[in-house]
Amino acid sequence: MTLLERDPHAPPTWQGSVPVTNRYTFGLAGDRFFRAIKEQGRILGTHCNNCMHTYVPAATFCERCLNQLDDWIDVGTVGEIVTYTLLSVNYDGSSRTSPELVAFIRLGDGGLIHRIEEVNSEHVFIGMQVEAVFRPPAERQGSILDIAYFKPYP
Repeated sequence: MTLLERDPHAPPTWQGSVPVTNRYTFGLAGDRFFRAIKEQGRILGTHCNNCMHTYVPAATFCERCLNQLDDWIDVGTVGEIVTYTLLSVNYDGSSRTSPELVAFIRLGDGGLIHRIEEVNSEHVFIGMQVEAVFRPPAERQGSILDIAYFKPYP
């Protein structure tokens, strides 16, 4: 049978569009992680006392030893740039009118990918300390975008 021939025993196909809805949830750790950002302007991680590893974003179990993680810690709002890039293309492939600086920022033993602002890209370097700048409390939605960007510290 060729690819173009239909198997008579195959299940029927649906023609047209299928109305599908879904809801993405953060899970228990993600919910607490984003709630702390939204409500308190704090970045939390979970710590494994067995492996001595701090997860940021927070996790519910340790990927190394599979222990449940119940030890929540405030990792602070200051992190270190591990790597960075200057984006010149939008998500849709179109050119940006101005480049955007994005970095992986180490917090705990993990970190976040986020925008870097209030600095010229020529002055950014690996190892640079940066601090989270939060949106005003009334504007926070409970997402990573509640952190507007990171800026040089101090």
